Amino acid sequence: MIRLRHLSKTYLVRGQRKCVADNISIDLPAGRSIALLGRNGAGKSSLLRMLAGTMDPDSGSILISGSVSWPVGFAGSFSPDLTGAQNTLFIARVYGVETAALLESVERFAELGGHFNLPVRTYSAGMRSRLAFGISMGIKFDTYLVDEVTSVGDLRFREKSLVVFKKRLETSGAVVVSHSMPLIRKLCQHGMVLENGKLTYYDAVGDAIARHEGHSKPHGQAA
Repeated sequence: MIRLRHLSKTYLVRGQRKCVADNISIDLPAGRSIALLGRNGAGKSSLLRMLAGTMDPDSGSILISGSVSWPVGFAGSFSPDLTGAQNTLFIARVYGVETAALLESVERFAELGGHFNLPVRTYSAGMRSRLAFGISMGIKFDTYLVDEVTSVGDLRFREKSLVVFKKRLETSGAVVVSHSMPLIRKLCQHGMVLENGKLTYYDAVGDAIARHEGHSKPHGQAA
């Protein structure tokens, strides 16, 4: 379970303060897949990073039971001078998983060929994403944090990634950010809508989607 207690986070944007978390207190059930919806700029990715522990809130706390992934597919933490294989081995040691098994799994899944043994600084953005997703899926977490899983690689690779991710969800929970509502309906049972720093939880994902789509319509159009 993930418990948020009085969580607050504010940015200074062009001289004005933007609140992405305004005294949020909520319990997220374990082992369930929960959509995190909101307009562009609402703070969804920031909230994921706070859940992952890679961003600190201004105040409040996040209490976690079980293991939580970094945002799936996030490639920003790789060491650019290490190879894909070396980055994989480093992460395996950090998370205490069997190094040879993870190395074999990632090499097969990411489809990087000879680039797997070249420095990550030589990779394209797509290659970094494939490596990051392969490592994420190669490690078992109780809860996966996912930011636009459908943005990883080409169509064939995205379809393969989705199959693997859905398999993970058979035994793990997730917090999922995506602009694809059909995908959200496939992956998630529950939903949350983040707006103006307030987070509203819905037991049925369809209710969260309806609230989100009402908020997302042009100004003046009926919800």
